[in-house]
Amino acid sequence: MKSRLVLVLSVLVVLVVGGLAGRHYWAALVGGEHNTAAIGGPFTLIDHHGKTVTNADFQGKLMLVYFGYTYCPDVCPTALTGIAEALDILAGGADEVTPVFITVDPERDSSEAMADYVGVFYPTMVGLSGSTDQVAAAARAFRVFYAKVQEKDGGPDDYVMDHSAYTYLMDRQGKFLVHFPHGADPAMMAQAARYNVDEGA
Repeated sequence: MKSRLVLVLSVLVVLVVGGLAGRHYWAALVGGEHNTAAIGGPFTLIDHHGKTVTNADFQGKLMLVYFGYTYCPDVCPTALTGIAEALDILAGGADEVTPVFITVDPERDSSEAMADYVGVFYPTMVGLSGSTDQVAAAARAFRVFYAKVQEKDGGPDDYVMDHSAYTYLMDRQGKFLVHFPHGADPAMMAQAARYNVDEGA
């Protein structure tokens, strides 16, 4: 009987400690004071309405930021669909989050092209393009890799863009909170966003 009681108490201790550790880890992951990754920063780009915007224009709300391009065959549509699903899960909390899609292919992705594209995924999604230098500066700020890969025997417009495929959650001041790899569960993104909406981050 005594050994059974010891076993039960041991299990309870493990569950309590594990729960507290998990809560602490989640808080640190999505908004803890020690999370100081140098991702994000000043940028100047053109939105899908043709208006010049900077990072300051997005302050006051959380952001879910993804870099890609409109000619992307599958990775980008999958990622943007995931962001849209996360916002659907958030429901009313989605008003506190701005989904942002930044092109890595400014040669082809004009404001008009971006407007047609982002409208397919989510009503409030913002598409950002700009000059080659503007896009490069934004990509550097977010530590995003991208490169043009010309198709063999193709014309000048026959190319794809190699690029990293992370979704970044930024706080209301444009500071990095956490990133999600390609294929991340939309429910996980929604949970991270909801945590920071509730915390007022």
